Amino acid sequence: MADVVIRKIVTSVEEIFHEFGPAPATPLKRGAIMAVIANPFAGKYVEDIQPFMEDLKPLGLDMARRLLDALGGDPKTVEGYGKGSIVGAGGELEHGALWHAPGGYSMREVLGGAKAIVPSAKKVGGPGTRLDVPVTHIDASYVRSHFDSIEVGINDAPRADELAFILVMTTGPRIHHRSGGLAAGDIKGEDGLR
Repeated sequence: MADVVIRKIVTSVEEIFHEFGPAPATPLKRGAIMAVIANPFAGKYVEDIQPFMEDLKPLGLDMARRLLDALGGDPKTVEGYGKGSIVGAGGELEHGALWHAPGGYSMREVLGGAKAIVPSAKKVGGPGTRLDVPVTHIDASYVRSHFDSIEVGINDAPRADELAFILVMTTGPRIHHRSGGLAAGDIKGEDGLR
């Protein structure tokens, strides 16, 4: 299968020091990394695209490691994650779905075996397209305090023959979360849900 051809990788980290109310004891960090790569399937229909998922695994691991490093390098500080893909107009939505396994499993591995399913979003769009990438707690999807999203996009991607693959991580819940539900401290960790 075609090699992964990277045009660029963009990493961003935001630190939230205040959101009305009292300032948190520790600022919340929210990070995103996006790799813009050539879409080997652009402009044509290819029946068997699954082998490209294997080709994407090293990219997923590299991106997860880079993002963790940008957030300080300690996997124990990461509490939330998500993934996404933006497919250039010469491709189809299913090309973005190829990121599910390489993106999700790479973060689980780098974070030491997180249990919750990695939420995802994908769409077809042109340069400058923005994507709201969903975030949930890494060990229990029902932890409401960590339901969030991170908007990701860059001005010149994806071009029609490109794919933009995204990983996001956070170091905690939303600032001043108070909507109830399962608390992070009450996670049983048995099934990735609770």
